[in-house]
Amino acid sequence: MKNQKNIEELKKELEYTREKLMEQFYVDYLSSLPNLYKLRSDLEQNDNFTLIVLNIDNFKILNDFYGFIVGDFILESVASKLKSFFQDVPVYRVASDEFAIVLDKSLNFYDLKSYLDELSKQLSHLEFLYAHTEIFVDATLASCSSTNNENIFSKVNMALKYAKEEGLKFWIYEDSMQTGDEYENNIKFAIKIRKALNNGGLTPYFQPIIDNNTGKIVRYEALSRLVDEKGIVHSPNTFIPAAKKIKVYDRVTKEVIDKTFETFEDTTLEFSINLSFEDIINPEIYKFIIDKLKISQIGPRVTFELLESEKVKDFKKVVRFFKEIKRFGVKVAIDDFGSGFSNFSYMTKLSPDFIKIDGSLIHDLDTNKNAQIVVETIVDFAKKLGIKTVAEYVHSSTVLSAVTNMGIDYSQGFYIDKPQPQINLV
Repeated sequence: MKNQKNIEELKKELEYTREKLMEQFYVDYLSSLPNLYKLRSDLEQNDNFTLIVLNIDNFKILNDFYGFIVGDFILESVASKLKSFFQDVPVYRVASDEFAIVLDKSLNFYDLKSYLDELSKQLSHLEFLYAHTEIFVDATLASCSSTNNENIFSKVNMALKYAKEEGLKFWIYEDSMQTGDEYENNIKFAIKIRKALNNGGLTPYFQPIIDNNTGKIVRYEALSRLVDEKGIVHSPNTFIPAAKKIKVYDRVTKEVIDKTFETFEDTTLEFSINLSFEDIINPEIYKFIIDKLKISQIGPRVTFELLESEKVKDFKKVVRFFKEIKRFGVKVAIDDFGSGFSNFSYMTKLSPDFIKIDGSLIHDLDTNKNAQIVVETIVDFAKKLGIKTVAEYVHSSTVLSAVTNMGIDYSQGFYIDKPQPQINLV
């Protein structure tokens, strides 16, 4: 009888312990809110709800600036604010700087839009006081107005990502949105990129650049391409975004540089390779380039082209990089000049050997008077600084004639030749 009682007590203790462990499993230790596991469990038992996600804006910056103790204070304060605001609505902490709110009914798009609009006003510019320091916090909201709740987390995350990228206070995912295509495309190319890195499918294609005075090829530009298992050739616009997401972009850059150097090493030809600002500030790629130049000793035949120069955040780093590689005789160029927010100060700050005039200005140069005025200004300014000019995307004989007559030094484009996997050594 006594043994039976002990067994029953032991069972009760085990059940109590199990319940306590489950409570801990479902609770976020910092905010004391239910966590992501609890949210998933609750939603599995509910078919009629609206999921709203709140993400603290620039939390990493706040955390880095004030320190993790204040960062935790901000998270606890936001959690407390949400608990007091949504007294009868479940609130969850689902990630470091992310919370979820679950309404007990499904709202249509217009009702949800009105609700989020009002909610974003209520939760904007939150002010918290820590040790006599005022800290202001803003947040971005996302939700889903869908005919079903399948893949609800993915849908809301897509909406949140879009709101963050566009600087919006909130965004609502609808079934009509094509945002999922981007995710599917990234997944597809993530697989292709990994396979290509392992089997040599990432390779440079080469496009000739001619001297407009002589019509002869003076150098080749190396352009990265992905050749998949079916032999289909993909341009960087399609696979580079995915490469950055899966954190192999540096491997892609090094692969293209390596193969380009190998191609031209035993020739006397000059060639150019594209680099982004992201490449230039990457210590690993920087070292890789310097080592390549030291070993190959073909620096005087190499030109590095800076892509997307309007995205440069620190000109000092670019200038230092340019100065270092120029010690090996390397030339530098600014690509896509005249596009976006490119301006003439780049030429004075970076002192390039070449500027490549963007194709948007060259495309209709033979007929577009405004483009002619802009290009004439660029060419005149470059000549005064002793910088050579290159016209990109030359696609017809009339454009080539216009380019030549305006005094542009070099040209490249489909009219001259398309990018090819081999170079013509004849």
